[in-house]
Amino acid sequence: MNPVFSAIGWLTGYLALVFAPLLTLLIGPVPPASGFWWDFSMALGFAGMALLGLQFLLTARFRRASAPFGIDIIYYFHRFLAIIGFALIISHLLILWIGYPKALGTSNPIVAPGYMTAGRVAMVLFAVIIATSLWRKQLRIEYDHWRLWHAIIATVAFLIAMLHIEGVGYYINAPIKRVLWTTFTLFWILLIIYVRLIKPARLHMTPYRVAEVRPERGRVWTLVLKPDGHSGLRFSSGQFAWLTLGDSPFRLKEHPFSFASSAEHGEVLEFTIKEVGDFTKSIKNRKPGEIAYLDGPYGVFSAERYPKSPGFVFIAGGVGIAPIMSMLRTLADRGDQRPMLLIYGNQDWERVTFREELEDLQKRLTLQVVHVLTEPPTDWVGERGYINQELLSKYLPDQCSDLEYFICGPAPMRKAVERGLHGLQLSVKRIHSELFDLV
Repeated sequence: MNPVFSAIGWLTGYLALVFAPLLTLLIGPVPPASGFWWDFSMALGFAGMALLGLQFLLTARFRRASAPFGIDIIYYFHRFLAIIGFALIISHLLILWIGYPKALGTSNPIVAPGYMTAGRVAMVLFAVIIATSLWRKQLRIEYDHWRLWHAIIATVAFLIAMLHIEGVGYYINAPIKRVLWTTFTLFWILLIIYVRLIKPARLHMTPYRVAEVRPERGRVWTLVLKPDGHSGLRFSSGQFAWLTLGDSPFRLKEHPFSFASSAEHGEVLEFTIKEVGDFTKSIKNRKPGEIAYLDGPYGVFSAERYPKSPGFVFIAGGVGIAPIMSMLRTLADRGDQRPMLLIYGNQDWERVTFREELEDLQKRLTLQVVHVLTEPPTDWVGERGYINQELLSKYLPDQCSDLEYFICGPAPMRKAVERGLHGLQLSVKRIHSELFDLV
C-alpha cells in the first residue's frame, strides 16, 4: 500500500478511537441538561481519558501501524498527546471546581465517596507520569527504573480513573451506553495486557546470544548477537530495535539501538554503542553466551526506501554513524555504485569510529568521505569546526536537489545541519533525520 494512504488510514482509525467514547455519550437517553459548562466539562473528561487510554496503543509498537511514520515520530506523538490528554482532564476538574464546587464535594478521603477519591488519586498519578517523563534527566532518574515505574503507574492510574468514571455513572447508565462503554474499557484493558504480558512472552520465545563484544574508537563498543534456536529477524539497513540484555523482557529493561551491520547478513546482528550511561557503560563487560532479546525492527531511516534515488548524502556526528554504517555496508554488499557523500563530524581524529573501515568502503563504493574535527591535530589539513551551511555547500554536488539526505547525531548537530540544508533550498521531503534520543 502507498505509505501516504497507509498513514491516512491509521490516523483515521486513531481519531475514530479517540472520538468514539464521546459519540457513545450521545446514543440513547441523555441525562437532564445541567448547563453548557457542565456538559463541556464531562466531554473534556471523557476525551482526556480516551487520549490517555490510547497511549498504550502508541507504545505497543505495532510495526505495521508505525511503518508509515517511524517509531521515533510515534513516541514523540505519544508524549505530545499525553500532555494534551492530561490538560483536558485538568480542564474538566477546573470547570467543576469553579462552576460546580458542590459536585466535587470534600477532598477528605475518609468522608468523600470512593469513586471521587479515585478520580483525585488518578489525577495525581497522571501528573507524576507527565512530570517524570518530561524532566527525567533533570530529576536524575535512572532510565531502567523510570521505564518500569512509568509502566506500573500509568496502568494503575488508568484503571483507577476508570473506577472513577464507573462510580460517577452520569453518562453511562443507559443499557446501550453501558454495553458500549464496557466494550471500550475491555479494549483498553486487553491492550494493556498485550503490551505488558503477551508481547514480552513472545519476545521470550526468540532469544539471542552475545557472540562478541568488539572495541571501537571513541569509547564505543560493537555488540554482536546471534539468534538462539530460531532464524533471527530481517531488517532494513538503518533501522533499530529495542534491546534487552541479560534480563527478562518482562522486566522492561529495554533500550533502543540502531543496527550497524549489513542487512544482507541478518544471521549476525551488530549494534555499535557509545558509553554514555549506566547501561551503555556495561556493554564492554558483557560476555559471550549472555542472553538478549530484540523487539524490532523499527524505523524508516533507511536508504532502501528510495531505490530510485540517483545518490545519497549521509551526515553523521559521533556514534550517529551507526545506522549510516548499516546503510553503507548494505549498499557495498549489494554492489551499489550510485554516488554517495559522507560528512562525518567528530571531536578529534582518534575518536573517529570506523575510521579504517570507511577508507575500505571508499574502494567498494562510489563514496567520498569528508571528516570534520572540532579539535584537530596540529598537522590536520581537513575540515575544522562544525558542519554548517558553508561546509555543506562546499561539498554537495551540483545536482544535489535530487539526492536523499540522511542525518544522525546529537540534537545540536542535527538541527544545525537541517538549518544548513534548508538554507540551500533543498526539499524537506528529501531530508531524513534520525531522532537520536528516544528516551
